[in-house]
Amino acid sequence: MLARRANMKSITRVVVYLSKENSCPQRARFQQSIVGHFCTGDEDSWMVNCALDQRRFLISDREFAGSNRVLLQRPPFCPIKHLTEAQASSLPAETQERGVDVGVAILLQSANQKVLLTRRSKTLSIFPNIWVPPGGHIEQDEQLLDAGLRELGEETGLWLEDGEFSWRPLALWESVYPPMLSRGLPKRHHVVVYLLLLSRESHQQLQVRLKPNEAEVSAYAWLDEPVLASIAATQNEIGATSTMAGDLPPAVSITELQHGSAKTVAIPTTMFLSSAPLQGEDVERVSTGTKFALRLWLDTLAVQAE
Repeated sequence: MLARRANMKSITRVVVYLSKENSCPQRARFQQSIVGHFCTGDEDSWMVNCALDQRRFLISDREFAGSNRVLLQRPPFCPIKHLTEAQASSLPAETQERGVDVGVAILLQSANQKVLLTRRSKTLSIFPNIWVPPGGHIEQDEQLLDAGLRELGEETGLWLEDGEFSWRPLALWESVYPPMLSRGLPKRHHVVVYLLLLSRESHQQLQVRLKPNEAEVSAYAWLDEPVLASIAATQNEIGATSTMAGDLPPAVSITELQHGSAKTVAIPTTMFLSSAPLQGEDVERVSTGTKFALRLWLDTLAVQAE
């Protein structure tokens, strides 16, 4: 009975399938590098084609019906990239059998070009207290946009309707927790689909409707381009203290949530520039995948300005 329940649970999850050179799609293994499946040598990014097909998220090096062409990337310190055969074989059987999960994250840009980031609750099992865009897992039979809009609504109270925004797939990020081998063997392995949503409302208009879920969100902030550019510049740094550009404000206003109330506080801008520590407990920081997505978002702004 327990085995049957575990099997039923696994069926409802959306997992990654891979196809290379028109091969039959195969379910990705937990200990398999998704980027490494396509690239050669020590590269950490590759252009791929992807699409969601019910409970299967297919990534291929060839175009296929309904696919989008996007950049797939991992950090240079990705634990799966550096996992030895001995370490891979030592992973618990239930971990090895998980496959690679799929998540969706919404990079929400207001009409006045501010981006919403949220701080994950300290009680969450992975990446607690880390700043990310709203997002989460895809439920059975959902499409990517539907999943992203649902997660945005559930986490922030912002339920966007058709006609209030435009959108497009931004990129794929290979995410592993813990984020580096020096902090333990991998427990979770995801491909995160970043979607860029361009709202037709200003952040002040959106702010009025914000009602974050404290179980998942402990704080939120609307950040502008100069701060976001500095955050994106620290994308691949680890175990280091980043320096702040002289023209940035020393502090950033965020809204913290506690026991049903919200208050605006100022925190040092350098917190957003913090990098993942090599050892010990994690620190409050912006996730590396978020920094990657912000860099691509900045590229879109640059193209629009041309």
